Amino acid sequence: MSTTRTAFARRAALAVSAAALLPLALTGCSDGGKSSDTAGSKATPTKEASMASTPSDATAMSGPFGPACAGVPKEGAGSFDGMAKDPVATAASHNPALSTLVTAVKKAGLVDTLNNAQNITVFAPTNDAFAKLPKADLDAVLADKAKLTSILTYHVVGQKLAPKQLEAGTYPTLQKSTLTTAGSGESYKVNNASSVVCGNVPTANATVYIVDTVLMPKA
Repeated sequence: MSTTRTAFARRAALAVSAAALLPLALTGCSDGGKSSDTAGSKATPTKEASMASTPSDATAMSGPFGPACAGVPKEGAGSFDGMAKDPVATAASHNPALSTLVTAVKKAGLVDTLNNAQNITVFAPTNDAFAKLPKADLDAVLADKAKLTSILTYHVVGQKLAPKQLEAGTYPTLQKSTLTTAGSGESYKVNNASSVVCGNVPTANATVYIVDTVLMPKA
Protein backbone atom coordinates (compact mmCIF):
# COMPACT_ATOMS: atom_id res chain seq x y z
CA MET A 1 0.00 0.00 0.00
CA SER A 2 2.84 2.33 0.87
CA THR A 3 4.57 1.53 -2.41
CA THR A 4 1.40 2.25 -4.35
CA ARG A 5 0.93 5.64 -2.63
CA THR A 6 4.56 6.55 -3.30
CA ALA A 7 4.26 5.73 -7.02
CA PHE A 8 1.02 7.68 -7.27
CA ALA A 9 2.62 10.69 -5.59
CA ARG A 10 5.54 10.63 -8.01
CA ARG A 11 3.20 10.50 -11.01
CA ALA A 12 1.19 13.38 -9.65
CA ALA A 13 4.33 15.43 -9.09
CA LEU A 14 5.51 14.81 -12.68
CA ALA A 15 2.09 15.80 -14.04
CA VAL A 16 2.14 19.05 -12.06
CA SER A 17 5.67 19.84 -13.27
CA ALA A 18 4.68 19.16 -16.90
CA ALA A 19 1.61 21.33 -16.54
CA ALA A 20 3.72 24.12 -15.08
CA LEU A 21 6.30 23.90 -17.90
CA LEU A 22 3.77 23.72 -20.76
CA PRO A 23 2.73 27.42 -20.71
CA LEU A 24 6.39 28.44 -20.70
CA ALA A 25 7.10 26.27 -23.75
CA LEU A 26 4.08 27.64 -25.62
CA THR A 27 5.09 31.18 -24.74
CA GLY A 28 8.57 30.55 -26.09
CA CYS A 29 7.19 29.19 -29.38
CA SER A 30 4.78 32.09 -29.70
CA ASP A 31 7.52 34.68 -29.12
CA GLY A 32 9.74 32.98 -31.68
CA GLY A 33 6.96 33.15 -34.28
CA LYS A 34 6.34 36.82 -33.52
CA SER A 35 10.02 37.61 -33.85
CA SER A 36 10.22 35.85 -37.20
CA ASP A 37 7.09 37.55 -38.56
CA THR A 38 8.25 40.97 -37.36
CA ALA A 39 11.64 40.55 -39.01
CA GLY A 40 10.01 39.46 -42.24
CA SER A 41 7.61 42.41 -42.27
CA LYS A 42 10.46 44.83 -41.70
CA ALA A 43 12.65 43.36 -44.44
CA THR A 44 10.10 43.78 -47.22
CA PRO A 45 9.39 47.53 -46.78
CA THR A 46 13.10 48.22 -46.42
CA LYS A 47 13.81 46.50 -49.74
CA GLU A 48 10.90 48.25 -51.45
CA ALA A 49 11.98 51.62 -50.09
CA SER A 50 15.49 51.00 -51.38
CA MET A 51 14.18 50.14 -54.84
CA ALA A 52 11.88 53.17 -54.89
CA SER A 53 14.71 55.51 -53.99
CA THR A 54 16.92 54.29 -56.80
CA PRO A 55 16.64 56.73 -59.74
CA SER A 56 16.01 55.30 -63.19
CA ASP A 57 18.40 56.47 -65.89
CA ALA A 58 16.40 54.78 -68.65
CA THR A 59 13.89 57.63 -68.92
CA ALA A 60 16.36 60.52 -68.69
CA MET A 61 16.19 62.55 -71.93
CA SER A 62 14.95 59.54 -73.85
CA GLY A 63 12.36 61.51 -75.83
CA PRO A 64 11.52 64.94 -77.20
CA PHE A 65 11.75 67.92 -74.86
CA GLY A 66 11.06 71.65 -74.92
CA PRO A 67 8.10 74.05 -74.73
CA ALA A 68 7.15 73.83 -78.42
CA CYS A 69 6.75 70.04 -78.21
CA ALA A 70 3.28 70.64 -76.78
CA GLY A 71 2.20 71.96 -80.19
CA VAL A 72 3.15 68.78 -82.04
CA PRO A 73 0.08 66.77 -83.11
CA LYS A 74 -0.75 63.90 -80.76
CA GLU A 75 -1.73 61.51 -83.53
CA GLY A 76 -1.12 60.89 -87.20
CA ALA A 77 1.87 61.44 -89.48
CA GLY A 78 2.78 64.73 -87.78
CA SER A 79 2.97 63.22 -84.30
CA PHE A 80 6.27 62.11 -82.78
CA ASP A 81 5.42 58.48 -83.52
CA GLY A 82 4.45 59.36 -87.07
CA MET A 83 7.58 61.42 -87.74
CA ALA A 84 9.76 58.58 -86.46
CA LYS A 85 8.55 56.40 -89.34
CA ASP A 86 9.43 58.83 -92.16
CA PRO A 87 12.73 60.26 -93.45
CA VAL A 88 13.36 63.78 -92.25
CA ALA A 89 12.09 65.93 -95.14
CA THR A 90 8.90 63.89 -95.37
CA ALA A 91 8.48 63.93 -91.59
CA ALA A 92 8.86 67.72 -91.50
CA SER A 93 6.18 68.10 -94.17
CA HIS A 94 3.65 66.62 -91.73
CA ASN A 95 4.44 69.18 -89.01
CA PRO A 96 2.39 72.40 -89.47
CA ALA A 97 5.01 74.49 -87.62
CA LEU A 98 7.65 73.62 -90.25
CA SER A 99 5.73 74.44 -93.44
CA THR A 100 7.99 77.37 -94.44
CA LEU A 101 11.08 75.19 -94.00
CA VAL A 102 9.52 72.48 -96.15
CA THR A 103 8.74 75.04 -98.87
CA ALA A 104 12.36 76.21 -98.77
CA VAL A 105 13.69 72.64 -98.94
CA LYS A 106 11.54 71.95 -102.00
CA LYS A 107 12.66 75.17 -103.73
CA ALA A 108 16.29 74.24 -103.11
CA GLY A 109 15.76 70.72 -104.45
CA LEU A 110 16.99 69.15 -101.21
CA VAL A 111 14.13 66.75 -100.45
CA ASP A 112 15.89 63.68 -101.81
CA THR A 113 19.24 64.76 -100.38
CA LEU A 114 17.84 64.99 -96.87
CA ASN A 115 15.63 61.93 -97.13
CA ASN A 116 18.46 59.73 -98.40
CA ALA A 117 21.11 60.91 -95.94
CA GLN A 118 21.86 58.62 -93.02
CA ASN A 119 22.28 59.45 -89.33
CA ILE A 120 22.13 63.24 -89.57
CA THR A 121 20.99 66.03 -87.26
CA VAL A 122 18.74 68.78 -88.58
CA PHE A 123 18.24 72.07 -86.79
CA ALA A 124 14.82 72.94 -88.16
CA PRO A 125 13.63 76.57 -87.99
CA THR A 126 9.95 77.08 -87.26
CA ASN A 127 7.63 79.24 -89.33
CA ASP A 128 8.04 81.94 -86.67
CA ALA A 129 11.81 81.73 -87.10
CA PHE A 130 11.50 82.50 -90.81
CA ALA A 131 9.00 85.25 -89.99
CA LYS A 132 11.73 87.07 -88.04
CA LEU A 133 13.46 87.76 -91.37
CA PRO A 134 12.30 90.86 -93.25
CA LYS A 135 9.88 89.71 -95.94
CA ALA A 136 11.95 91.21 -98.72
CA ASP A 137 15.03 89.34 -97.52
CA LEU A 138 13.13 86.07 -97.18
CA ASP A 139 11.65 86.42 -100.67
CA ALA A 140 15.09 87.15 -102.08
CA VAL A 141 16.58 84.08 -100.41
CA LEU A 142 13.77 81.83 -101.61
CA ALA A 143 14.38 83.08 -105.14
CA ASP A 144 18.15 82.44 -105.00
CA LYS A 145 18.65 78.67 -105.12
CA ALA A 146 22.39 78.77 -104.44
CA LYS A 147 22.02 81.02 -101.40
CA LEU A 148 19.00 79.09 -100.16
CA THR A 149 20.89 75.80 -100.47
CA SER A 150 23.80 77.26 -98.53
CA ILE A 151 21.53 78.39 -95.68
CA LEU A 152 19.57 75.16 -95.49
CA THR A 153 22.58 72.83 -95.57
CA TYR A 154 24.11 74.94 -92.80
CA HIS A 155 21.31 73.59 -90.59
CA VAL A 156 22.43 69.98 -91.14
CA VAL A 157 25.17 68.13 -89.27
CA GLY A 158 26.42 64.82 -90.66
CA GLN A 159 25.93 62.82 -87.47
CA LYS A 160 23.18 62.20 -84.97
CA LEU A 161 23.62 64.39 -81.92
CA ALA A 162 22.21 63.44 -78.53
CA PRO A 163 21.20 66.25 -76.15
CA LYS A 164 24.32 65.64 -74.05
CA GLN A 165 26.48 66.42 -77.09
CA LEU A 166 24.91 69.87 -77.37
CA GLU A 167 26.27 71.01 -74.02
CA ALA A 168 29.46 72.40 -75.52
CA GLY A 169 30.04 71.39 -79.12
CA THR A 170 31.38 72.55 -82.45
CA TYR A 171 30.20 70.58 -85.48
CA PRO A 172 30.84 70.73 -89.22
CA THR A 173 27.72 71.19 -91.33
CA LEU A 174 26.84 69.99 -94.81
CA GLN A 175 27.43 73.56 -95.94
CA LYS A 176 31.11 73.02 -94.96
CA SER A 177 31.37 75.60 -92.17
CA THR A 178 30.76 74.93 -88.46
CA LEU A 179 28.09 75.71 -85.92
CA THR A 180 28.36 75.71 -82.14
CA THR A 181 26.01 74.46 -79.45
CA ALA A 182 25.81 75.17 -75.73
CA GLY A 183 23.49 74.57 -72.80
CA SER A 184 22.31 71.86 -70.43
CA GLY A 185 19.24 70.00 -69.28
CA GLU A 186 16.45 71.09 -71.60
CA SER A 187 17.89 74.49 -72.53
CA TYR A 188 20.23 74.73 -75.53
CA LYS A 189 21.33 77.40 -77.99
CA VAL A 190 22.89 77.12 -81.42
CA ASN A 191 25.50 79.75 -82.33
CA ASN A 192 24.52 81.45 -79.06
CA ALA A 193 21.49 82.91 -80.84
CA SER A 194 18.93 80.28 -81.82
CA SER A 195 17.16 78.40 -79.02
CA VAL A 196 16.05 74.80 -79.24
CA VAL A 197 12.28 74.87 -78.62
CA CYS A 198 11.57 71.19 -79.22
CA GLY A 199 14.55 68.88 -79.28
CA ASN A 200 15.53 65.25 -79.68
CA VAL A 201 12.75 64.52 -82.18
CA PRO A 202 13.42 61.23 -84.01
CA THR A 203 12.78 60.60 -87.69
CA ALA A 204 13.68 57.51 -89.71
CA ASN A 205 17.11 58.87 -90.64
CA ALA A 206 17.72 61.93 -88.46
CA THR A 207 17.43 63.59 -85.10
CA VAL A 208 15.65 66.94 -85.29
CA TYR A 209 16.06 69.96 -83.03
CA ILE A 210 13.41 72.56 -83.80
CA VAL A 211 14.84 76.07 -83.33
CA ASP A 212 13.37 79.56 -83.07
CA THR A 213 15.83 81.46 -85.30
CA VAL A 214 17.18 80.80 -88.80
CA LEU A 215 20.93 80.07 -88.70
CA MET A 216 23.14 81.98 -91.11
CA PRO A 217 26.39 80.46 -92.44
CA LYS A 218 29.57 82.01 -91.14
CA ALA A 219 31.11 81.98 -94.60
